[in-house]
Amino acid sequence: MQKITPFLWYDTEAEEAAKLYTSLFKNSSIGKISRYPPGVPGQEGKVMTVEFTLDGQEFIALNGGTHYSFTPAVSMFIKCDTQAEVDKLWDALSEGGKIDQCGWLRDKFGLSWQVVPNGLQELLQDKDPGRAKRAVAAMMQMKKLDIAALEEAAAG
Repeated sequence: MQKITPFLWYDTEAEEAAKLYTSLFKNSSIGKISRYPPGVPGQEGKVMTVEFTLDGQEFIALNGGTHYSFTPAVSMFIKCDTQAEVDKLWDALSEGGKIDQCGWLRDKFGLSWQVVPNGLQELLQDKDPGRAKRAVAAMMQMKKLDIAALEEAAAG
């Protein structure tokens, strides 16, 4: 059983967000959906929380209203095995959102994601400082990360 569960605060889009996210990752599903009962803040009968799982990781999303919003100070870090996976997730999560640099984006709900190919850390921390410097310089010029271009830059 998972001890720590990320709890995400949305204005009114918790269910829509959970549906998008679970459609993108294997081993994902939507669990319990609770609704606002009568006599509490929120609209009676509207979705209050959505429990969902992304690739085995449990989350809870709340429709809490406009009191709080996401910032890039917290992001979801996705390790991708292939460029095709980077492309698929980047395209789906950035649709209607905001593209940042170095593999970062904000989805249409404002949640920040880092779509990162496996092996990037090794390139950035290469024992050869020249390779690492070239990889970092290439990454800093990118929005969506390109595995081949990063490897080519590191090689010089």
